[in-house]
Amino acid sequence: MYDIAVIGSGPAGISAAITALVRGKSVAVVSNPASESGLYKAERIDNYPGLPAVSGAELSDAFISHARSLGAELFTGKVQTILPNDDTIFVGYGMEMFEARALIFAPGVVRTSAFPGERELLGLGVSYCATCDGMLYRGKEVCVVCLSPDAAEEAEYLRSIGCKVFTTDSKKIAIGGGDRVEWVEIDGQRRSCEGVFVLRDSVAPDVLIPGLELRTNTCASAPRARPTSPEYSLRETAPARLTR
Repeated sequence: MYDIAVIGSGPAGISAAITALVRGKSVAVVSNPASESGLYKAERIDNYPGLPAVSGAELSDAFISHARSLGAELFTGKVQTILPNDDTIFVGYGMEMFEARALIFAPGVVRTSAFPGERELLGLGVSYCATCDGMLYRGKEVCVVCLSPDAAEEAEYLRSIGCKVFTTDSKKIAIGGGDRVEWVEIDGQRRSCEGVFVLRDSVAPDVLIPGLELRTNTCASAPRARPTSPEYSLRETAPARLTR
């Protein structure tokens, strides 16, 4: 059990983690590998106070080292589940899960849009987690949309438990059906299926936390959310806090 879970290891998330740590809180930070972030790939950053002419990789490594030196526990994986439960919150990433008393949500900007039909049929045949939901589709035909490095591995897992899997890496996808998924359209070609696993590097914030209102990359309905500095060259979602 941690006092605070932080989603995201960019400037906003690490700043929040450091602030909590110096106030004596236990903190877990979970994010995708730092090397996959836009910050890490920046060749040179000149407008970060006190650290001129630094590479994105150097800045990211410094953030993480600082948080770790203060006692933060850092976990690597795609956050797939956030479950409020009475006075605590469960955070699921990969095949692991931990519990915290509060959540600071600073995942950065999700740069992909939902496919037509994706949000409408989420939980009705559309899933973002093969290991979470795969057993529901044993013996059924499912489509795996492979848009993340580990998607092929998750597709093999689905095959291993008896799902009838076909895969695609196309971004021209539409999903449809009545009360549940009945078909997926790939590059204009429709194919029947009972499930679609959309496997991206990250999941949109308002999907992870149903009911969260987003407004211009800021978590509008979360208390005390505030934008990061406009001087910084890489925008991130403002840290939003969810407590129960």
